Amino acid sequence: QEPLVESGGGSVQAGGSLILSCVASRYTESNGCIGWFRQISGKEREGVAAIPFPEGSRYYASTYYADSVKGRFTISLDATKNTMWLRMNSLKPEDTALYFCAAARQPCKYSIPPQDFDNWGQGTQVTVSS
Repeated sequence: QEPLVESGGGSVQAGGSLILSCVASRYTESNGCIGWFRQISGKEREGVAAIPFPEGSRYYASTYYADSVKGRFTISLDATKNTMWLRMNSLKPEDTALYFCAAARQPCKYSIPPQDFDNWGQGTQVTVSS
């Protein structure tokens, strides 16, 4: 599998916004899931948001979010371009982490378990200062 490629990380002040992008070249699952994860040094990787692939491109598709980001982060997908985005608004210092995108060969789950995903990007750092 070809690794996913993230971009768009950076540094921002609390309350600011960032948009992360992820290109999943050659990802062709007909009923898969693609999502965003984050990891703080010394802690386990956690699911942030996920969207079905390719159904996520449709306006009525379900999306999945961690409770800590609901109402602030928005995941979106253009399956024709194999590209996913994570718009992050109202950022908080506790959002500071290395963010990864990943793809799974199975449907999304509400808990967004990292172990379901088998193709990962290298990560992009997001730093939110107070």
